[in-house]
Amino acid sequence: MLQKVLIANRGEIALRVLRACKELGIKTVAVHSTADRDLMHVSLADESVCIGPAASAQSYLSIPAIIAAAEVTGADGIHPGYGFLAENADFAEQVEKSGFTFIGPTADVIRLMGDKVSAKDAMKKAGVPTVPGSDGPLPEDEEEALKIAREVGYPVIIKAAGGGGGRGMRVVHKEEDLIASAKLTRTEAGAAFGNPMVYLEKFLVNPRHVEIQVLADGQGNAIHLGDRDCSLQRRHQKVIEEAPAPLIDEEARRKVQAHCVQACIDIGYRGAGTFEFLYEDGHFYFIEMNTRVQVEHPVTEMVTGIDIVKEMLRIGGGEKLSIKQEDVVIRGHAIECRINAEDPRTFMPSPGKVKHFHAPGGNGVRVDSHLYDGYSVPPYYDSLIAKLITFGASRDEAMGRMRNALDELIVDGIKTNAPLHRDLTRDAGFCKGGVNIHYLEKKLGMDKH
Repeated sequence: MLQKVLIANRGEIALRVLRACKELGIKTVAVHSTADRDLMHVSLADESVCIGPAASAQSYLSIPAIIAAAEVTGADGIHPGYGFLAENADFAEQVEKSGFTFIGPTADVIRLMGDKVSAKDAMKKAGVPTVPGSDGPLPEDEEEALKIAREVGYPVIIKAAGGGGGRGMRVVHKEEDLIASAKLTRTEAGAAFGNPMVYLEKFLVNPRHVEIQVLADGQGNAIHLGDRDCSLQRRHQKVIEEAPAPLIDEEARRKVQAHCVQACIDIGYRGAGTFEFLYEDGHFYFIEMNTRVQVEHPVTEMVTGIDIVKEMLRIGGGEKLSIKQEDVVIRGHAIECRINAEDPRTFMPSPGKVKHFHAPGGNGVRVDSHLYDGYSVPPYYDSLIAKLITFGASRDEAMGRMRNALDELIVDGIKTNAPLHRDLTRDAGFCKGGVNIHYLEKKLGMDKH
């Protein structure tokens, strides 16, 4: 077991990792920027180190600063959380080369899954269903590219191989627009990601976003922890997530879950990970793998009773998976609302001092948040300030508890998107279940499809 873990992150996920470490008797090191001295986990950690100014490029994204902090404090493991350097293969490599344990997959696996073309190839070999497309980079030869698009069928989407977070994508509805769109996406991809390679896929018109949580020990053992629906999105950013995904074909679900487990074994995966899919007309289509813990991992924890972060720490310490697939039982339903410090109508960030924070309670209610009375939300980072998670024996019960929790939540002094969540949890379409990824933007009048 690891003796001391440096938490290379901030906010609610840093506090989440710290709590798991404390439960396992692992000492903790908090790193923070000058703007984050007052974060809750910084005061709770055994040691803390300031690693730079507010700008994340000079603090949370500074590999030398984080490794130096690990050396100074004698940490033996580094947990990256999500965001920042969590899926940076160079960081994982530097951590291991410096003699520390990276609590996540190997650098080679992060690179493999970080490039969407190589990731798709690896998934195909494991039997994971993928979106029909160019099967590799889109050729620069114009006739060849047009032929592929014709075979796939319009509309198609051109994606940057090194892209992510909704960037580096372009939908093409007509053949005459294909070549110009491909050239433009290549240029943008080269500038934004340092990699001009693009690929082409069938553009699914009304898909849902369904993902499968996995755990693997890198020693030949892997399991899945069921699925989640993350279809309520705005600008490719998830707003509400739930587990299990409602209204899914059971046979398709079982098959894809088994293929994901096999893929983990095939690529030598280690740690927690998530296979993300588009789901349409009873079919799953792989889009990418997140090689880290997800923001929405609590909903899976609620329906399985398995602590994903503690399992990551055990695996990081060299232990084999303690859970077999037959031990995983999905019970009830869980929903998560992401509470952001932002205007609920314009979505403009709303940093500032929290005069009063009241976390909701009651049966089946969980709050993951680093907020407290008097805490100042800085303007430099992601606006996520809390996650409300509710659990119930049924989806309806979980939804009812979420409505209550949102009504009880108080964050005074700054604006939050809680009013949007109150509206969504009473929305007839969402309450029925199975809405597609365009649903929220249509509701907000933002839809372009």
